[in-house]
Amino acid sequence: MYKQQLIETANSLVAADKGLLAMDESTPTCHKRFEKLGIPQTQEYRFAYRELIATTPGLNESISGAILYDETIRQQTSKGIPLVSVLMNCGIIPGIKVDAGAKALAGHPGEKVTEGLDGLRDRLTEYAQLGAQFAKWRAVITIGAGLPTPGCYAANAHALARYAALCQEAGLVPIVEPEVLMDGEHTLDRCFEVTEEAIRNVFQQLYQQRVLLEGIILKPNMVLPGLDCPTQESVEEVADATIECFQRAVPAAVPGVAFLSGGQSSELASARLNAMNAKYKSKVPWALAFSFARAIQQPAMELWAGNAENTQAAQKALYHRAKCNRDARQGKYDSESDANNGS
Repeated sequence: MYKQQLIETANSLVAADKGLLAMDESTPTCHKRFEKLGIPQTQEYRFAYRELIATTPGLNESISGAILYDETIRQQTSKGIPLVSVLMNCGIIPGIKVDAGAKALAGHPGEKVTEGLDGLRDRLTEYAQLGAQFAKWRAVITIGAGLPTPGCYAANAHALARYAALCQEAGLVPIVEPEVLMDGEHTLDRCFEVTEEAIRNVFQQLYQQRVLLEGIILKPNMVLPGLDCPTQESVEEVADATIECFQRAVPAAVPGVAFLSGGQSSELASARLNAMNAKYKSKVPWALAFSFARAIQQPAMELWAGNAENTQAAQKALYHRAKCNRDARQGKYDSESDANNGS
């Protein structure tokens, strides 16, 4: 019923070398980040921060869509304008996080499955009425001794596919996010194996649930060595491994691959995305985009620190980081220029 609409929205999300801004932190996650910076952990400050993001001048030059949290999609600015309208009026497509978080997977110590399918059909209908045009669901895969297990791959892939089918039924483009976590000592080669297997499982389930691949966006991790791995490959080696992995596992029908930052520094996330586009942009069937949270937001949050007087400086930092990633989509990101202009 929504086939053409889904295809158009999915393509719009990765058009014009733009990408997504994930501003969908749950309240506990938001408070954790606030606590580190001495920001009061209240609804008032959560809203002030999200209003700062949504009203950043020129953000739409680099950002095509913003992923919101349930609290945020219902809020209005201090001038009484719904945040959704603020985004839409400047050409940013509103989206919504709909999963209920990763919980322990029964019978699989050390592994998780994302919950939130119960009642999802009705919630998606409401979110569409509130203005959302796409949704996000994050699954997490841990690499460790004997992990991940086949049961973990299967449970998360099935949940992602069920979610995606329900989204498309409601006219929302599903952002399909199977994240292989960076935590651990695993090598880049091990991350390659796990990422390929995770993505293969996801697409097998998407096929079975009759999800329109032209109407989704894949939001995966880059292929990276674990944070504690003694060998940390170069930016170019990460780009090569990531593209090789995805050429094996991601169907050409998918319009865009919007990478998550997953705990990478802002600069490394941009540099790695840049390397992929500089070398492979014209050689792969899908757009190589971004869907970053901390890698765009963190410098702005640190500058703002809960002080209204710092809003303009924080918005400037947010605009700069978003622009860096648009440059990276064009293969034009320059780390030296980034360092000089980021202050």
